[in-house]
Amino acid sequence: MDMSTPQMDMQTAMMASNQLPRVHGRMDEVKARETAQDFEAFFLAQAFENMFKGIEAEEPFGGGHAEEMWRSMQVQEFGKEVARNGGVGIADAVFREIMKMQEVQGP
Repeated sequence: MDMSTPQMDMQTAMMASNQLPRVHGRMDEVKARETAQDFEAFFLAQAFENMFKGIEAEEPFGGGHAEEMWRSMQVQEFGKEVARNGGVGIADAVFREIMKMQEVQGP
């Protein structure tokens, strides 16, 4: 399933509105950290997907629709695990931005 189209529509709408997106209520730091980590996990999974794209499965288990589904789930879990174990710094940057947006918008 292609998730890029809805994200692009949201980004386009936010840029067109020329204002910060509204955050309904304040997000506590734990929830903000989890959200940032989830974002990093998704980003890393997308990167891993491209890394694994050229690797063909070998016999006796290789190929087919089930292989594609399994590979997709595998790279999602790789992304989650890397993000859970410190990641590459994306979660920290996203967390800071979430907290900044809440400070600007106030309670």
